[in-house]
Amino acid sequence: MIDWQHIESTVLTPFAEDMRRTFQEARWHGEGDVWTHTQMVCDALVSLPDYQTLSETEQHVAYVAALLHDVGKTVTTTIIDGELHAPNHAPIGSRMARRMLWTEYGLSGTAEAMQIREAICLLIRYHSFPVHAIYMSDARLRLHRIAANNQLAPLFSIKLLCLLSKADMLGRTASDIQESLERIAYCEELAREEGCYDTAYSFLSAYTQHAYLSGRDVWKDQELFDDTWGEVLLMSGLPGTGKDTWIARHAADLQMISLDAIRREKRISPKADQGQVANIAREQAKEYLRRHQFFVWNATNITKQMRDPLVALFESYHARVRIVYVETAWQTLLSRNASRTDTVPQSAIEKMLDKTVLPEPREAQTVEWVML
Repeated sequence: MIDWQHIESTVLTPFAEDMRRTFQEARWHGEGDVWTHTQMVCDALVSLPDYQTLSETEQHVAYVAALLHDVGKTVTTTIIDGELHAPNHAPIGSRMARRMLWTEYGLSGTAEAMQIREAICLLIRYHSFPVHAIYMSDARLRLHRIAANNQLAPLFSIKLLCLLSKADMLGRTASDIQESLERIAYCEELAREEGCYDTAYSFLSAYTQHAYLSGRDVWKDQELFDDTWGEVLLMSGLPGTGKDTWIARHAADLQMISLDAIRREKRISPKADQGQVANIAREQAKEYLRRHQFFVWNATNITKQMRDPLVALFESYHARVRIVYVETAWQTLLSRNASRTDTVPQSAIEKMLDKTVLPEPREAQTVEWVML
């Protein structure tokens, strides 16, 4: 039996009361508030035969994801056209979970800890996908994009995602539960058919994978000719995680575009409008790209919205892009930041963490997560 009093007073202390106060639309969630729903989901999850056959680590990942899968509703629930809705609660909830698991529960500092945390966050972020896949015209592409995350977070899989989605449907009071389970079964069958149910699909080359996941009209089983001339590095990570250290060890011979360096050279405050800094950096990048010169773009790039325009720019010049995301333990990050001459306020770092989304394999030809 699940000890809910213990869980509420420990694991979910930051969120439990907010979940209890957050109500859901009655026709989809007759059980009422998010906390009641969460309890029902967890009870349903542990009773599923497929859950009981998982490894202990997989069970922990799935269970924590179930505990936190709807935490985003506490900050997104609103009334739209007379009904309760929680738009974008899954991606927002995944970021809330990341902060708690990273800073309060120590799931950082080692590659294993990071991979466990990100498997949980990915399950939360995409937990609504299986039940809606049947209605998506590009369901196969989306399925491969999501499944590809297994390359970086091996504990994440479409199998585990569908298991969480089943528990999510069973853990509520509604009239469409059986229909929803049938939709999830369709997603499972599609994933098996596409060869990405238990793991990411094995493309013949990184170039083909990136072309397919980017949405190009290509056959996923062909080996495309790689017409890129060379590699551009795009760094990603919070201040103090060790991006400069990684560059010194692995890319010291490359030209570097550093937004911090441009700010110092031009005497532009980080609090000022950064448009001039970005323009200078992009012009430097274009000059290197025109000359087919390798370089590294060194900045935080903590969101997909930050990374995508840069990847698009580099690829428009036929460069091959490698995204390197760097991370460290929370206390180590704060200590490194405090020792820098250009210290970033901790409050600013915490706000950046709230926005951070790790790069996914779909974003570039090569994506790496590095622990320093």
